[in-house]
Amino acid sequence: MNCTFIGMNYLAHAYLSFNRPSVLVGNMIADFVKGRQKLGYTAAVQQGIELHRAIDNLTDTHAATAKAKEIFRPHYRLYSGPIVDIVYDHYLATDETVFSDPSLLAFTTGVYQTLEDEAVHLPLRFLPVLTYMKQENWLYHYRTPDGIRKSLRGLVRRASFIRDSETAFALFLAHYAELKQCYEALFPDVKQMAKQALDRLSPEF
Repeated sequence: MNCTFIGMNYLAHAYLSFNRPSVLVGNMIADFVKGRQKLGYTAAVQQGIELHRAIDNLTDTHAATAKAKEIFRPHYRLYSGPIVDIVYDHYLATDETVFSDPSLLAFTTGVYQTLEDEAVHLPLRFLPVLTYMKQENWLYHYRTPDGIRKSLRGLVRRASFIRDSETAFALFLAHYAELKQCYEALFPDVKQMAKQALDRLSPEF
């Protein structure tokens, strides 16, 4: 992820695990696993961790993301990256080629259940994140502008050098169509990369 932030685009990482439970675990906890700590997990969870990092790298270096960041950069500089991550999850949540409203709700419920089933294997620092994620249903509420507004407020609370989230929210609304085009340019490339990576896994994963 960008700067020093724990991953913002949780919905994308969950979706791009393609319903493989161990890969989902790795994809969701990757930012909480440093260095050789990865070796303490199963091969499938390690694959999820590596997939997370590959998704981040492609997202961060994609031309569409560079364009999206420029909308926020004058006000937020390096923090424009985490803001764009949050915005991308909104467009994924509202992408009718991926989710309907009921299917998104069912998907998010399944994600929380899978992670809770694996709680004994989750990093301790991730457990409070999971608790809040489920209680407030972050993954589902990315669908709504109010959910994005709350996510941006949460980002600012964890930030060291920014205090204002309302400007980011106003920019999101003002550039809604342009940011959606950035998502639409990026996501097929990320999805194809992730699917190809997982297709190389053993079926048991």
